[in-house]
Order: sequence, then C-alpha cells, then structure tokens
Amino acid sequence: MTSVDAHALLAQAAALRAQGKLHDAIAIYEAVLQKNPQLSNSWYNLGLLRRRIGDREAALRAYDEALKRGVESPEEVHLNKAVILSDDLRRPDEAHRELGIALRLNPGYVPALLNLGNLAEDLGQISDAIDAYERVLSRFPHHAVALSRLSGMGAAWKDHGVAVDRLRSALAAVPGPAEDRASLLFALAQRLDAVRRFDEAFATASEARASSLLAAGLAGARHDRVAMERRVAMQREAFAAPEPRATTRHPVQPVFIVGMFRSGSTLLEQILSAHDAVHSGGELPLVPRIAQLLRPYPAVVAGASRTQLDQLAAVYLAEVRKIFPDAGVVTDKRPDNFEHVGLIKRMFPNARIIYTRRNPLDICVSTHFLHIDAAVTWASSPADTAHQIVQCSYLMAHWLQLYPDDILTVDYERLLAEPESQTRAILSFLDLPWSESCMAFHAARTQVRTASVWQVREPLHHRAIGRWRNYARHLGDADAMLRAAGLIND
Repeated sequence: MTSVDAHALLAQAAALRAQGKLHDAIAIYEAVLQKNPQLSNSWYNLGLLRRRIGDREAALRAYDEALKRGVESPEEVHLNKAVILSDDLRRPDEAHRELGIALRLNPGYVPALLNLGNLAEDLGQISDAIDAYERVLSRFPHHAVALSRLSGMGAAWKDHGVAVDRLRSALAAVPGPAEDRASLLFALAQRLDAVRRFDEAFATASEARASSLLAAGLAGARHDRVAMERRVAMQREAFAAPEPRATTRHPVQPVFIVGMFRSGSTLLEQILSAHDAVHSGGELPLVPRIAQLLRPYPAVVAGASRTQLDQLAAVYLAEVRKIFPDAGVVTDKRPDNFEHVGLIKRMFPNARIIYTRRNPLDICVSTHFLHIDAAVTWASSPADTAHQIVQCSYLMAHWLQLYPDDILTVDYERLLAEPESQTRAILSFLDLPWSESCMAFHAARTQVRTASVWQVREPLHHRAIGRWRNYARHLGDADAMLRAAGLIND
C-alpha cells in the first residue's frame, strides 16, 4: 500500500466517522495500520473509535500502539487511557498511574489535573482533589470547572462568603462560553442557598440552566410532556402481563435501582456497596443501550422468544463481567431505568428491583440546582420535573402491580429516620445476611461517580428534608401538578 493509497483510505475513514459509521471506519483504520503500523496518529484515532463502540480493551491496546510509535501529544493519550480505566473499567489505581504519567510529560496539562481531581473526588480523597484543582487555579485563577468543583466540595471553602465572592469574580472577569458560565452559576446558586438567600439562589440556578441549554444548542428547549406520556403508555401496553420467574440463576445477580434522580438512589447504593457481597456498579448505561438497539421498542421485546431474551441478558452480563470479573451481586443504579423495567424483567425474570422515592417537591428543588446534562429536558423547570415525577409514579405503579414480590419501594425520608431497620429489610429482600458495615457506608472508599459524591461521604443527616419550603413561592405549578396526581396530600 503506497502512502497515497493510505492517505486516501484515511480520508475515507474520517468521512465515515463523521457520518457515524464507526465500524466501517474502524475496518479501514485496521487495514491501513496492518500495512503501515508506523502511523501513530492513526492508532490514536482507532483508539477513539474503539472506545466509542464500547470496545474498551481494544481501545487501550490501540492507544498503547500510538504511544509506542511516538504519537504527538502523548500526555493526551495517557489521559484518554485514564478515562477508560476510571469511567468504563473501574480501575482507579491504573487510571491514577496514567494521569501521573501525563503530568510528568506536561506538568501544566489542565485536562489531566481536572481528571486527577475528579478521580480523587470519586474516591473520597478530599485533600488530593483540592490540590489538583488548586494547581489549575494557580495558572488560571478564573478556571470555571476548577472553581465550580472546589465550591461543590464544601471542604475547600468553608466560608460561604469567600466562595460567593470568588465565583462572582470569575463570572465578571471571564465571560467565557455558556458552559463555563453554567458551571459557575450552578456553583454560585448552591452557595447562595447555603447562606439562605433563597430567591437569589433560585434565580441564579434558573440562569445557570439557561446557559447550559444555550451551550448545548438547546436554547429555549422544553420537556416534551406528550412524548413522555406516550412512552409510558407504550410500556404499559407492551408489558401488560408479568414474566414468569425462571428456575435458574445467573452467576452475576444484578440489582436494579430505579426511580427519579435525586431520590436517594446513591445513598442506597453506597449503603449496599459497604456489604462484602455487593459491588457498586453506579449508573451503568447497559439497559438503555440495549433498548436503543431494539426496534420497534418496546413492542419487539414483548414478542421476543426466550432464546432471544437470553441473548440480550448475555450481552448485559458480558459487559458487567468486563468491569467486575469476580462479582456476585452488582448494583445497577440507573434511575431512569424505571422506563425499562419490562425489558429488565424479560431479560432477568428473577431480577430484584429497588424503587427509591422522596418528597416530590424536594426532588424538584434538588434537580433545579443540579448541573445535569442539558439533554435531560425534564430538568428545565420544576414544573417539567414534576411532570416527570408523575409519569414515573404512574409507570412504577404498573410495574408494582405486575411484580409485587420483586420490587421493593424505599422511601428516602424513612431510610434516614430508620437506617438500620430499613437496611435490614433491603438486605432481606436481596437474600443477603446482615452486615454492620452497611451502617458505616460513609467511611468506605469505593468509587462514587454521581452528583451526590460528597453527600454520601458523610454520615446520615436530614438537612435536605423539607428543603422545598424555602422555595415554595417558586413551585406553584409543580405543586399543583403533584397534588392533582395525588402525590402530595398535606
């Protein structure tokens, strides 16, 4: 293969990549590299594509080839390896090593410092996280991500006034892109809430949400309530009868934690993960990914054969084993899987599901202050969040009717009030023996990848219960919708 031929093929691969035809692009890269293994940048591009299709180990091998052959900006390759090792494969020690290499190559490499801080946060290593972010700020005093993460940790700036001043200074000094403004504004809103400047905090969070939507090219976008109601109706229609329980058990037993975001699912998972028999899976993307491959969904699932469903279950379990090769019980804490309980119970007829609930108005307020992906349009306003809560409750009522013995409802407020008795009930539901370690979950150093990372590093507290009362004047539409649905009775 001549250099001209290789160049033409690589151009074709780039075009296919832009069109989303990733497997075709990968095939071309591999053919070119078989004849021209010295093309380090092409090994790097192959690694990127391999990760995008979920083949993480192959991506790591491609990155190693790129490094071996002298790729440009090797620190970026080590960073990409660290992201795979941390986010996808849950191997934080190896991720930490890769970040260390990146920073030895380029001590001022900001993306590596930010990822180092983020990894330290996930592991509960407060001082290491602060150090990483402060290293960024020593060079860029108004860096939006570093400032917002430090502010969110609380331990970095215990004086709320100092935090407010630093965040306001950054907003004034660096107009920056909308996403940077969103990060700073969400952090500022949380600090204003902490000093009880509630109206100002709510308005700041609203401005932050608008900036986030603008950054994502979704300015003015609203939650499509009709589409959500249609999806719920389709689930209820497709899965009108329960799936019989199976006589065999899989060697890996996934426990699915579903419900609304901000309903206590992370706290519950951390309590469970402190048990020796349980591995914390976090928010695994596997069920939604499988659902996206099935057309028309969900009708095709309802009509699938047992063999087809077992094949889907095998795909799920193979991915779990890649991350947790020795696991027995693995939690899958993907709250929006409440939309896929029908699929879950078809794949795993014996699956145990935990449904987390919380005062719906507290969920509305907590969501309003959360820097969540702009594509999650139901977070656009408290009223849209309330609509999502209503639909979640409606669909979960259906699943509970079909599978009353396989779904356990856990109320956040009751878990805080009666932690031991509630935890005993949850472990009994999962056929697990009692473990005292579950009551010291906050001391565990398991990796936590969630917006609640620092809340679950603390002993149980009740500070967030009834938070909605501080914002009652801003929740009129949400309150009315929830009352009409019978979800608020006081």
